[in-house]
Amino acid sequence: MGRVHNFNAGPAALPREVLEQAQAELLDFRGSGISLLESSHRAPEYAAVHEETLTALRALIGGTEEHEILFMGGGARSQFALVAWNLLRAGEHGDYLVTGNWSQTAVAEASKLGEARVLWSGEAGGFTHIPTPDEYTVAPTATYLHYTSNNTIRGTQYPEPPASSAVPLVCDMSSDILSRPVHCDRHALIYAGAQKNLGPAGVTLILIRKSLLEQLRDDLPGIFSYRSIAAKSSLLNTPPVFAIYLVGLTARHWLDRGGLAPLAAANARKATALYAALDESDGFYRCPVEPSSRSSMNVVFRIHDESLEPTFLEESRAAGFIGLKGHRSVGGLRASLYNAVSEESATALVEILAAFRQRHG
Repeated sequence: MGRVHNFNAGPAALPREVLEQAQAELLDFRGSGISLLESSHRAPEYAAVHEETLTALRALIGGTEEHEILFMGGGARSQFALVAWNLLRAGEHGDYLVTGNWSQTAVAEASKLGEARVLWSGEAGGFTHIPTPDEYTVAPTATYLHYTSNNTIRGTQYPEPPASSAVPLVCDMSSDILSRPVHCDRHALIYAGAQKNLGPAGVTLILIRKSLLEQLRDDLPGIFSYRSIAAKSSLLNTPPVFAIYLVGLTARHWLDRGGLAPLAAANARKATALYAALDESDGFYRCPVEPSSRSSMNVVFRIHDESLEPTFLEESRAAGFIGLKGHRSVGGLRASLYNAVSEESATALVEILAAFRQRHG
C-alpha cells in the first residue's frame, strides 16, 4: 500500500516534504559524515538545529518576545504534574476548567503535588460543550487558571482563550497549537506535546512568560524545574534531538507557506465540510458536540446504527483511510484534521461517508 489518508489522532500526519527532507539528511547530516541520530547534542551540527528550530517557532507563532521557549520530554502528561509543582507553594491553589478526559487527568496529577480546584466541569453533560464566561468565576486568590484548548477525545475546542481576569492563564495546547493564531499575550504558560501539529512524539514545547519564570519555586530537582531548564537553554540533559529537528523542519515548512493564517483557513474549510456532511445526513450520522463548541481538529461522530461502525472502519481501511476509530474510552468514530491532513483527504472522507450512507442507509 502507498501513502494513505491519515486521520490518526496522534502521533499524526506530518507534511510529506518534511519527511522527504529528513529522509534525505538521515545518513549524512549536512556533510558531517554521521546521522543527526548519532550526533552529540553538544556538537555544532545540533547547536545549529536547536537555534534554527527556536527561530522558526518564534517567527511562526509570533508575539513570543515576553516568553521563553523550552523543550522537555515526557509529553503533556508530565506537564500536568510539573505545572502544579513549579507554580504552587504551600497554601496556594490552581483553578481548572474541566472539559474532557485530559483536563480531568491534569487535575488528578496536579492534586498529588498541590491544591487543584475544579472551577467548572462538563462531565455531567457528557463533555459536549465548552463553558461560556457566565458559567464560572475565577477566584482572585488562584495562582493560575488551567484549561485544555482542544479535546481530542470529546471533539470540543475553545473558540477563544477563556477569561481569566488577572489570574495567570495556563493552557494545554497539545492538539491545536499552530492550527490557528496563538494568543501568547493572554497566556502565562502554554505547553504542547509535539505529536499532533508540531512534529513527532518525543518532545514537548513550553512557552512560559519570563516574568513568571522569575516567580517559580527554586527548590525542585533540576530536571523538573522550568527555571533550571530555561537557564540551560533546554540542554540541562540530553534533549530529544531528532524530534526537535523535525519540529524545526515542520515550523519552517508552514512558514514558507504563509504561516498560521492560511493554515487556520484551510483547517476551517476541512472541518466545515466534514461537519456539513454529518449534519446533512438525515440522521444517518450524528455529532454529539454542540455546534458552538465543535473542534476543527478532532471531529467525533457516530452512525445511527452503531453496529455499522466496525463495517465502516473495515471498508474505509480497505479504501486507504486510517485513524478513524474513536478513542477507546468513548468508542464511535473520529477524524483528526491536523495541519498535515490535506483538504484532498478531507474531501475524500466526505465522499466515502456519502457512499457508505448510500449503501447502508
